[in-house]
Amino acid sequence: MVNDYLIVHKKILPENVLAVVKATQLISTEKLSISDACKAVGISRGTFYKYNNMVFLPSQDLGKKAIFTFILEHNKGVLSNLLNFVASLDGNVLSINQEMPIYNSAFVTLTIDVIEMKIDLNEFLNKVLLIEGVKTARLIAIE
Repeated sequence: MVNDYLIVHKKILPENVLAVVKATQLISTEKLSISDACKAVGISRGTFYKYNNMVFLPSQDLGKKAIFTFILEHNKGVLSNLLNFVASLDGNVLSINQEMPIYNSAFVTLTIDVIEMKIDLNEFLNKVLLIEGVKTARLIAIE
């Protein structure tokens, strides 16, 4: 399977993509709203939403942590099966946030230390969807 992620120099990226990174930084460091951050860097909210989940600023611990969201069927054992799957790949769950189930769907966010995982993140996302009861899986951020 071809990997969907690349490491590229920022010089080749369009200004809008770099502005999204700057806006994301303003939101996290200056606690600006999305609208205010977009105004500060000169992009539309539409541009921000188009790219904000697609471009990430690396940290010194590049590739160590990833945040995923899942929609799970609200059935016994589904979350447990997901966590066991992560552990079987040598992923280390750092945090779990599960919202109250609505319409038989549980919304779960996992932060996982992925540095020692046996497969890449694309393969992980594809295989996790094969777990009974996992409706959706999405990478939100990676550090």
